[in-house]
Amino acid sequence: ILAFFFAFSLNIQAQLAPLKYLVKFTDKNYSPFSTSNPSQFLSAKAIARRINQGISIKYNDLPVSPAYVDSVINTGVTILNRSKWLNSITIFTDDYLALDKIKSFPFVVSVDSVNKLNNNVHKTTFTEKLESYSSDLSNKTTNSNNDNGKNANTNVYNYGFANNQISMISGDYLHNNGYCGQGVTIAVLDAGFSYVETLNIFDSLWANNQILGTKDFVEAGGNVFNSHTHGMMVLSIMGGNIPGQLVGTAPKANYWLLRSEDASSEYIIEEYNWASAAEFADSVGADIINSSLGYSVFWDAVMDHTYADMNGHTAPASIAATIAASKGIIVCNSAGNSGGSYRPFIASPADADSIITIGAVDEDENYASFSSTGPTSDGRIKPTVAAQGQGTIVASTLGGVFSGNGTSFSSPVMAGATACLFQAFPLMTNMQIIQAIKESSSLFSKPDNILGYGIPNFAAAFVLLYNKKTQDSYNENNINVFPNPFNDIINVLYFSLEAESIDLDVFDITGKNVYSKSGIQKTSGYKYCPIENVSKLSKGIYILKISSNDKVYTRKLTKISN
Repeated sequence: ILAFFFAFSLNIQAQLAPLKYLVKFTDKNYSPFSTSNPSQFLSAKAIARRINQGISIKYNDLPVSPAYVDSVINTGVTILNRSKWLNSITIFTDDYLALDKIKSFPFVVSVDSVNKLNNNVHKTTFTEKLESYSSDLSNKTTNSNNDNGKNANTNVYNYGFANNQISMISGDYLHNNGYCGQGVTIAVLDAGFSYVETLNIFDSLWANNQILGTKDFVEAGGNVFNSHTHGMMVLSIMGGNIPGQLVGTAPKANYWLLRSEDASSEYIIEEYNWASAAEFADSVGADIINSSLGYSVFWDAVMDHTYADMNGHTAPASIAATIAASKGIIVCNSAGNSGGSYRPFIASPADADSIITIGAVDEDENYASFSSTGPTSDGRIKPTVAAQGQGTIVASTLGGVFSGNGTSFSSPVMAGATACLFQAFPLMTNMQIIQAIKESSSLFSKPDNILGYGIPNFAAAFVLLYNKKTQDSYNENNINVFPNPFNDIINVLYFSLEAESIDLDVFDITGKNVYSKSGIQKTSGYKYCPIENVSKLSKGIYILKISSNDKVYTRKLTKISN
């Protein structure tokens, strides 16, 4: 009887586990991947982004160890997603015995529940969070023959009802100068993209092959066009194109549509989905991520984030967003819609460092009371900037447009315009683009934690970057690198009007740093900086990076023999 009872108990125990878990690994040993061969796990565009911005291939770029993943799979669990940046995987199982086996592996740091079976206790869902901050959708479809007339005769596009949201930030200036997002890739992380396949507002995206692909990180192999409409509305603000009704802020950009948000529940697994989606965006070469998502309170209070957690390096999605920025991606994230609540502060990943966190204003540039506020718990200004998020024109499922509220909508206004600015200055780093946006903004000299640096002026940002490009071009005339092609030595002759410290770095085509020397002190005038011991470098293309104070110059070099 005891034996039967014991066996019966084990059987029950083995089937009562919550469904989804996070498995963290100690390292990436036994991996076939190497930082010296990034083409195995990064696209050519992703590698080019790193080289252009002087970013080397790093350990966290390596995929999770396949050997470790196989060991976990052999316990009978199902792998959901992998995260190389967080060195972890999420799994699905209802077997405690399998969990115990996984916990016993020496390469496993921890196994933690990241969601539970839904109970009958009602808590706010993603959909309810959205709609509680949106205008009434009924009777909002507008007449396509109407136009508010503002700048209608001077712009290359007839923005219709959406004119205010783009002209507020002078995004139309970029369009009028031919910068509409061509060649720039935006990854949209959201809850789903229902109706994107059928609505006329997206016809031009499909006709011009601007939808590069989709991927579902909530349900493996799922259909992102059959899950939720939120991502569709977000996409319409950037890529929509119905003249006289709505033309988006980046109508000619390319888009990846990535579902990371499970709109039916609210658990921390969605932050790990976000991380995996951001990594995928990086790997396929996205230049910009738009994420109109935020996480702070979950259906399991143990998972909740406190204000102290909003420091950019505690919440999983925030860690991933910061890493994405370190890879050269411009991450645009909504500040959140809790400004009028008992938790008015920003949510993850809006607290991440080196990203653009977007708050909301109304059509008259006044603070929208629902927009979440800063600062981060470690004292950084948040939001970064603000755009129209109250009364924003978005696509309707009925085929027209309507007016919606939420930082979910101010974020894509900003992301699309940023894509156009990046198109104009593709050799600038993500941080140079972000800095120009800050400096162009209405509160740059006196930022606060309501609107951050204020409302950007993309015409001014364009001028700032153009002037910098012109100055850099002038300065680069004072740099002479020879011989090129090189073999045994690289000579750098550098002219400056002031004494300064110089850093020299050489990167190979994979982004690996093969030579580095920092803190070279030079007086004013011409500076001679030889780079020796390069004869052992392999034949091929290299990038020389010269850094001095706040100036960075690059030169393409060729090694002619081994």
